[in-house]
Amino acid sequence: MAPFVALLSSFLLFRAMGFLGWSFFDQWHTSLQGAVAVMFLLTASAHWGKRRPDLIRMVPPAFPKPASIVTITGYLEIAGAIGILIPAVSQAASVGLLLLLLAMFPANVFAARKKLTIGGKPVPRLAVRVVLQLVFIGAVVLASPWFGV
Repeated sequence: MAPFVALLSSFLLFRAMGFLGWSFFDQWHTSLQGAVAVMFLLTASAHWGKRRPDLIRMVPPAFPKPASIVTITGYLEIAGAIGILIPAVSQAASVGLLLLLLAMFPANVFAARKKLTIGGKPVPRLAVRVVLQLVFIGAVVLASPWFGV
């Protein structure tokens, strides 16, 4: 739920900054790009912090080297978060983030079905997780250059 809160609150903060005169955030699109970047930087931070063992446990057993997968996906989240803000690579970053969200979804399904925890808190139930995933996918799509103003 923290990524959703980060996405929504940072979007609202960036929009407020735009209304107060920071021209970069004058448009909803750049505010959403910033919010997507904040969300992915937040989620990436868990890949090396105290929640890392929880993320490793989320990787379904069918996948080899779960620790490596967690490390690689963390780096990809950081790259996507930075890339979505850079016009020259924003389209590639958007596609990469979409593919990453799809690739990581089996771990979320596995975690929900096994009732795992992250940081001692239960992961969202599968129905909630599906809705959140759709929100994240929608945010990335809307933050992509295809929807830029």
